[in-house]
Amino acid sequence: MKYFTLLLFVLATTGLTRAQGNNGFAIQTKIENGIIEGLYDTQSGLQVYHGIPFAKPPVGNLRWKAPQPLDNWTGVKQTKKFGPRAVQAIVFGDMASRSDGISEDCLYLNVWTPAKKNTTGLPVLVYFYGGGFVAGDGSEPRYDGASMAKKGIVVVTVNYRLGLFGFFAHPELSKETPYKASGNWGYLDQAFALQWVQKNIAAFGGDPKKVTIAGESAGSISVSAQMVSPLSRKLIAGAIGESGSGISALAAVPLADAEKTGAEFAKNAGFTSVAQMRAASTRDLYEAYVESKRFGFPPVIDGYFFTKPMLETFNAKEQAQVPLLLGWNSAEIPGMAFTQGPINEETLIKKVKEAYPNDWEEALKVYPHGNAKEVEWAATNLASDRFISYSTWKWFDAHRQNSSQPVYRYLYSKLRPPLVDKNLTSGFAGGTQQGGQQMPAAIGAPHACEIEYCMGNLHLVKDYAWTADDYKVSDTMLNYFANFIKTGNPNGEKLPEWPAAHANDKTPPVMILDTESKAVKYDDARYWFLDRMNKPK
Repeated sequence: MKYFTLLLFVLATTGLTRAQGNNGFAIQTKIENGIIEGLYDTQSGLQVYHGIPFAKPPVGNLRWKAPQPLDNWTGVKQTKKFGPRAVQAIVFGDMASRSDGISEDCLYLNVWTPAKKNTTGLPVLVYFYGGGFVAGDGSEPRYDGASMAKKGIVVVTVNYRLGLFGFFAHPELSKETPYKASGNWGYLDQAFALQWVQKNIAAFGGDPKKVTIAGESAGSISVSAQMVSPLSRKLIAGAIGESGSGISALAAVPLADAEKTGAEFAKNAGFTSVAQMRAASTRDLYEAYVESKRFGFPPVIDGYFFTKPMLETFNAKEQAQVPLLLGWNSAEIPGMAFTQGPINEETLIKKVKEAYPNDWEEALKVYPHGNAKEVEWAATNLASDRFISYSTWKWFDAHRQNSSQPVYRYLYSKLRPPLVDKNLTSGFAGGTQQGGQQMPAAIGAPHACEIEYCMGNLHLVKDYAWTADDYKVSDTMLNYFANFIKTGNPNGEKLPEWPAAHANDKTPPVMILDTESKAVKYDDARYWFLDRMNKPK
C-alpha cells in the first residue's frame, strides 16, 4: 500500500511538473561576454537558452543607431525566459508571442541545441521572423526551435527592431554615421546577430562555418538581404526563403527617398529635430507612428548594408554563393485582392486590362480563365504573384542564373484545416483575431501558413484542428529543411526526390509540398510575363 501511495504521488507530481513545462535543470555556458544560465530539458534532451542579449539595448542615445557590442558582465546572467519583443502594434491579429512584454530594449536571441558535453560541429539554423517589418517576434510558438534541434541542429531565433524604431531614416541621422546614411537598423540588428553567432555558436556545439539563415515573408526578404550585404554574405553557408525577397517586395529605396519620408514623418508628428525625437518617450513616438497610419518605413540603399539594388548584386555575382532553398504558397492572398470585388470573368478581364493596358491579351493567356474555377485561380494567382510570389521567383531565377550552387524550389499547397474556435478568423501573417473580416474559403495555401509545418510545430499552435495529413506534411517539410541545413541538399531517405533547378531551364522543377508531395516540371510563363512587365520602360 505504501508503494502504491508513493506511485500515485510520483505520477501526480510528474503530471504537475509537465503541466508547468518545468522539465529542466539549470545549466551554464560561457560565451564571449560572460556566463549565461539556461535549462537542460530532460524531456527533450535539449539545452535551451531564451533571452540572450546580443547587443546593447538600443535606447536613449542609441535609438536609431547601429547595434553596439555588449559590455562584459560578471556573475551569471539568467537566460531562461524570452526577452521583450520589438515595439509594435497588433497588425496581423494575435501572433501568440511568448515574449516578456514589448520594449525598445528588444535585441535578444534564443538558442535550442541538442549538444551534449563534448559535442562540436553541429549545423546551425538562424531564423528571422516575418511580419512586414512592423510586427513579429522570435518567441512565437510557430518558430520554436525544439523540433528542428531534435534533428541535430542548433537553432537560433533573433529579435530585430521594427517599424519606426527599425527602419526610420532622416538627414540628421545620416550625418551621424561614418557612411553618411541612415535607416536599415533592423537589418543591421540581424547582421550583428550573425556576427554574434560566428563568435559564440561553438559554445552551444554549433559550427560557425555551417550557418543556414531562414525566414518567412519579411523574414524571407531579410534572408535575401543578408545574402547580398557585404556585412553578412560571408557569414552563411546556406539560405532558405519562404515567400518573399527584397528584389521587389518591400525593396530598398534610394537614400534621398528614405530621408525625405523620414523628415516628412518627423515634421507631421511635430518634431523639429532628431535630438527631440530621441528625448521623446516610447509612447509618444508609438502614438505618433500609429496616428500617421504608415505601414512601416522602407529599407534603404545606404552604401553600407546595401551597396546597390539587390538585383544588381545578384547579376554581378556578388551575393553569397551558397545553396538556396525557397518557394511560396499556392494561394498567398485571396483573388479579391486583385479583382477588388466579386470574382467573375467580367471583373477579372476588366482588372487585367487596367493593370496591363498594352499587354492584357498576353496576361489572360498566361492566367487561363476558361471556366469559373480557372477564373478563381487566375484572380488568386494574379493577386499572389503581384503581392509576393513573383518577388520570390525573381530571387530564385537570379540566384540560379548567377551561381553554381544548387537552387531548390517548392510550391506549398496543403490546405489548412478549419479553426478550432469558429468565432475566430485567421490573421494574414499568422495568429488569429476576434471579429475579423470573413474571407472566402481558401482554394490553396495562404500566406504564412507553412511556418509551423516546416519547423515541426503544429503541436504548439492550438488554433487549428490538425489532422494526420497535416502532421504528415509537417514531417516531410521538416525533414527536407533539416537535410538542407545539414548538407545543402534537401533529399534524404524515404522522401520524394527533389531535383535542383538549372540556369536557363524554362520549365524548372518545383516540389509540390502537399499530403502527397512530388516534384513536377513547371511552366514559368506567367513569371516571365511579369518579369517583362517589371522591367523599366
